[in-house]
Amino acid sequence: MEKIKISAVSYTNTKPFIYGIQNSTILEKIDLSLDIPADCAKKLIENQVDIGLIPVAAIPFVPNAQIISSFCIGSVGAVNSVFIFSDVPIQEIKTVKLDPQSRTSNNLAKVLLKNHFNVEVTFTTDQNATTDAIVLIGDRTFGRKTDFNYAYDLGEEWMKFTGLPFMFAAWVANKPISEEFLKEFDIALAKGISNIPTVINQLPAIKGIDIADYLLHKLNFELNEDKLKAKDLFLSLIAQL
Repeated sequence: MEKIKISAVSYTNTKPFIYGIQNSTILEKIDLSLDIPADCAKKLIENQVDIGLIPVAAIPFVPNAQIISSFCIGSVGAVNSVFIFSDVPIQEIKTVKLDPQSRTSNNLAKVLLKNHFNVEVTFTTDQNATTDAIVLIGDRTFGRKTDFNYAYDLGEEWMKFTGLPFMFAAWVANKPISEEFLKEFDIALAKGISNIPTVINQLPAIKGIDIADYLLHKLNFELNEDKLKAKDLFLSLIAQL
């Protein structure tokens, strides 16, 4: 049987999923690659893989996109790994450097700056540019809060703005996948989530982040109706930018 090609994010937030996959029989049926979020999306959009853990903002660009799991990368309030870091208060920000690794977090920053903070800013993707603020995501945010005067957690700010949780990334397929495989895949992911304490014990300590608090209390992996509602609202707000 031809293996199912899967691209997953390489950040710490995905370690529970990877643990579940690597400790399940599903591993024998897949070809797994670990990538940054933008590359996960690119591979799925270009049909290089069959399933990807991709940024939510990339879903509309995936042909025949279908969310295929009851798990996601999300938060209910502060996520502690998706930030606008700034040298000035949010109301004084005029220029923002976007993160090259994630479409979702960049769009979330744009949505919140426009609709929640009500400020007009200029965005750049030039990583050498000097700006008032930057969007930064994932493991590269660990230990960085003290490098800036202000740190705005975008999961927390989204909750303040909408009263909803947020879904940063979802498991998405670009073609029909057998129900048997999808059920086995979800069981593998569930195994990872139920073994987060084991995952934590296997990870090295990282300066600037409490990994146990991050995986157990900041991230929320359940894909529920509120997160789907948040996704739809978020995508509608992106369309209005």
